[in-house]
Amino acid sequence: MILDLFRVTGRVAVVTGAGRGIGAAAAVALAQAGADVVISARTADQLAGVAGQVEAAGRKAVAVPADLSDLDAAAGLAATAVEEFGRLDIVVNNVGGAMPRPFMATKPRHLADAFGFNVAVAHSLTRAAVPHLLAAADDGGTGSVINITSTVGRVAGRGYLAYGTAKAALAHYTRLAAADLAPRIRVNGIAVGAVATSALEIVVTDDNLRGQMERATPLGRIGDPEEVAAAVVFLASPAGGYITGKILEVDGGIEQPNLDLGIPDL
Repeated sequence: MILDLFRVTGRVAVVTGAGRGIGAAAAVALAQAGADVVISARTADQLAGVAGQVEAAGRKAVAVPADLSDLDAAAGLAATAVEEFGRLDIVVNNVGGAMPRPFMATKPRHLADAFGFNVAVAHSLTRAAVPHLLAAADDGGTGSVINITSTVGRVAGRGYLAYGTAKAALAHYTRLAAADLAPRIRVNGIAVGAVATSALEIVVTDDNLRGQMERATPLGRIGDPEEVAAAVVFLASPAGGYITGKILEVDGGIEQPNLDLGIPDL
């Protein structure tokens, strides 16, 4: 049956930034599709809640509280998966972010920090995972890496210089890594639009701001983390087995940022 192609039964995934929002939803969705998961984020209490949801889906979770801006900590998650579950099939690089700033307030260190957090962390984990993903591919199927990028990595708006540049870099990193790692490891990305996570809490709880974003979105609403998680499952599963080096846009159809930060002309 076609739905069987969306199963990842018996596979093992690492999901970063998994304490809440998109990362948490992705971890739970992969568990519901049949995977055991290693989840990591800063806050142990949040990870415990996500682990409970994974276990409620009938799968196992290993929670690793860590500051994933530490490249060694990020890389170490690959070994943890193999130590705990004996293999690694799927990596979801969901760590990232950068504060919006006007152009003249964006210092070179802000660009360097954004690149490090959004790209170098993903590379550190992916590089450490490659030998294990190759071993899993030898056991049937292909390894899968999924990078969570952003619509702001492909469209322009004021205030997003560091964040958008870093996410654009992550998107092209995805294409380049896919070329380097084919055919046994697939690498894809998801360009996310406005999704109702804690990062947007100030927006979704403000009727005026939320209304602005909804009116600027062709589908007329803010996305749900589970909609991104569904895309993760698709790309990780045999259903996405003929896809690599691609960026799937899960953004409600926007072609420009749907939140005007109100930054004036210089």
